[in-house]
Amino acid sequence: MTQELLKEIEMGSKNALIKKRIITHYIYNGSSTITDLSKELDLSVPTITKFIYEMCEDGYINDYGKLETTGGRHPSLYGLNPESGYFIGVDIKKFSINIGLINFKGDMIELKMNIPYKFENTSEALEELCKLISNFIKKTGINTEKIMNICINISGRVNPDSGYSFSMFNFSERPLAEILTEKIGHPVCIDNDTRAMTYGEYMQGCVTGEKNIIFVNISWGLGIGIIIDGKIYTGKSGFSGEFGHINVFENEILCHCGKKGCLETEASGSALHRILLERINSGENSILSNRINIKGDALTLDEIIGAVNKEDLLCIEIVEEIGQKLGKQIAGLINIFNPELVIIGGTLSLTDDYIAQPIKTAIRKYSLNLVNQDSAIMLSKLRDKAGIIGACMLARSRMFEC
Repeated sequence: MTQELLKEIEMGSKNALIKKRIITHYIYNGSSTITDLSKELDLSVPTITKFIYEMCEDGYINDYGKLETTGGRHPSLYGLNPESGYFIGVDIKKFSINIGLINFKGDMIELKMNIPYKFENTSEALEELCKLISNFIKKTGINTEKIMNICINISGRVNPDSGYSFSMFNFSERPLAEILTEKIGHPVCIDNDTRAMTYGEYMQGCVTGEKNIIFVNISWGLGIGIIIDGKIYTGKSGFSGEFGHINVFENEILCHCGKKGCLETEASGSALHRILLERINSGENSILSNRINIKGDALTLDEIIGAVNKEDLLCIEIVEEIGQKLGKQIAGLINIFNPELVIIGGTLSLTDDYIAQPIKTAIRKYSLNLVNQDSAIMLSKLRDKAGIIGACMLARSRMFEC
């Protein structure tokens, strides 16, 4: 059944296009009546009725019963059949991966967080990634013929349309998505990790109807996701959102992109890690001092965040300084985009008000008052699950959005 729908979509017939539009409507709006669907898609009620009945017979749509109304006939509610297909999301971190499985309706069925994995730009790391995904699929016990798509989040420059990754796993002239599809044995698409986090928040996080959003991902690196008029903005080649590589500072710190002075060199998780090591080695004290003296660079970002939340003064001071630097640059984004909502996410957002308050203060100081009044500043609701939820949701939406 699932394979038949995929083949029909690949053929690109008029009927397949309408079915894709119907599924996309239900993805974003949940259950609705035939009349409401007819108005939304600008198609006649008889046409919609024909397709709904056909998709019910094929098992993609369920009749969820009569809608309670006052007077007249009660219309039936229709929505996605959760068991008609499954989607897998993979969120790659620096030292682990998260893998999730959702059903056709978007409910999380299986979620494995913090699976040990060392993210390196090597063929061995790529093979290990495929092995971990395949093992996850086996352990779920689902019918593999119903796996419709897998989306893998990768940091750096990623073109989701062509399937190429230009920062990581760029070993072949062939698209990475194509290589992963062959190795795993199921359709695979790839996307930028920050963009996936943005989409996760948009679909299931703190977004409540806003259509113009900036998501700031402060993790080991620094990036932004942009939603304009309800749609993710990718740019011409999929490279939008490289916020961390704006040249801001007159410093001699070499960024991993190869340039100096990038915002990321002084306002990111990697900057927090470097600055903390430097200040402890110069004689300042922290509850992590002994840890650093023993293992040094092996200190993880999660440990530093834990120290912040245990009220370590040195760690708090560095996080607040990073927040001030970030807020000044986010103020510029607000002046340019005039968004309804700015979401602060990523690993450093787990420090809550320690990062949020200096960001908000700097935004008020450096953005135009008339503009920033329109922009709410919020911390991510999904927190460390934003990326994996976004990956799962992208795996589904990429199959059906027209």
